[in-house]
Amino acid sequence: MAMALAACESEAPVEAAPEGVVPGIEIENARLMLPPVSGNPAAVYFDLTYTGDRGLSISGAEVEGAEKTEVHDTMEYEFKMQMGETGPVAMRQGETVSFEPGGKHIMAFGLDESITPGSTVEVAIRVSGGDKHKFQAEVKAAGDER
Repeated sequence: MAMALAACESEAPVEAAPEGVVPGIEIENARLMLPPVSGNPAAVYFDLTYTGDRGLSISGAEVEGAEKTEVHDTMEYEFKMQMGETGPVAMRQGETVSFEPGGKHIMAFGLDESITPGSTVEVAIRVSGGDKHKFQAEVKAAGDER
């Protein structure tokens, strides 16, 4: 009889991640660099480490106060380095990807004028499956260290 009762007991509930958090994603050194010319796009840089138990892809992004965002990368085309929108960025367990000048980054177009150096903005990266991971990025002036 004890065996039958033990089989009916449910497993411990799995704790859901808080809204806006994708388990296994860690963001460091997040910053939004304002453009040197007002009206031009801003760039978001950060380091992303993934420790989740299965692969995922970064498929898009959103930046608070931006009309539009795109995930960009720098690539060679016709023997010239060019920047452009990229496809999904694949991540494996234990991998760190730097979104940095001259490489992958997020472009924020039509940035609200109220976003000024020293403030912070919320950035959300969208992953395969549609979940979003949100984090804060420090806003820096165009001439600040990237």
